[in-house]
Amino acid sequence: MSLEQIGRGGTSKVYKVLSQEGKILALKKIDINGSDKNAINSYVNEINLLNHLRNNSRIIQLVDSEINREANSIYMVMECGEIDLAKLLQKEGKKISISSIKMYWEQMLKAVHAIHEENIIHSDLKPANFLLVGGALKLIDFGIAKAIPNDTTNIHRDVQVCTVNYMSPESISGYNNGCGDSDQRPDFKISRASDVWSLGCILYQMVYGKPPFFKENNIFMKFRAIVNVKYQIAFSSDLMQLCLQRDPKKRPTIPELLQQAFIHGIFMIFKIINIQIIYIIYINNM
Repeated sequence: MSLEQIGRGGTSKVYKVLSQEGKILALKKIDINGSDKNAINSYVNEINLLNHLRNNSRIIQLVDSEINREANSIYMVMECGEIDLAKLLQKEGKKISISSIKMYWEQMLKAVHAIHEENIIHSDLKPANFLLVGGALKLIDFGIAKAIPNDTTNIHRDVQVCTVNYMSPESISGYNNGCGDSDQRPDFKISRASDVWSLGCILYQMVYGKPPFFKENNIFMKFRAIVNVKYQIAFSSDLMQLCLQRDPKKRPTIPELLQQAFIHGIFMIFKIINIQIIYIIYINNM
């Protein structure tokens, strides 16, 4: 039984529904009428990956799915969440507490670690793709996620479909340190380290209120800033500096991040407090 529409985007609508057992779930209805092959494949890819990740508590759970080509629709029944991290950050603004940042950071790391253990790269990590379900963050939206062979470290993608604010430098290999031709079509390469960069951008946003390259309004200027080693990212946290290193080989793995003092001790918490104070002074003097 459908209770209410709780979201929409592009060709899809999401409804809150009640199962026969009395459990509240989310029904995602996707209209594929007029959709190209790549779009349909992305939906099928998401269903396949969610089936593969079934019973993993860090990942949104797919209850059932159906591809109805006669009705030009795809249906996905999933867990129903309360709010995604993007809306939560927008709602909380600069009032988000240090303890909340620490808690969400650890939950995000564990969710991404779960898919990396299954040789899956999400490649579109952003606040909107972490959903609070029963008070805990779960990873959602696997439309452009990729499974990688065991003997492969990087995979290529023909087009850029992820969110630019959270893209890693190496995922834009068509640009050479910010000096590439903006008319050149870039080649997009992703790896586990690319997900780590995106997580660093999310942590930056939780602390500062905006992602690292928010000042660059033009998409090509964002591309150039992301890959340009001379473009300084304003931060004081060792943790963010580790994640936002432009050389992917220098970035820590998720297990290494889970051992950081920010999660297990108090030292990094005080550093984050200092960052917030610095940021307030910086904003007031702009």
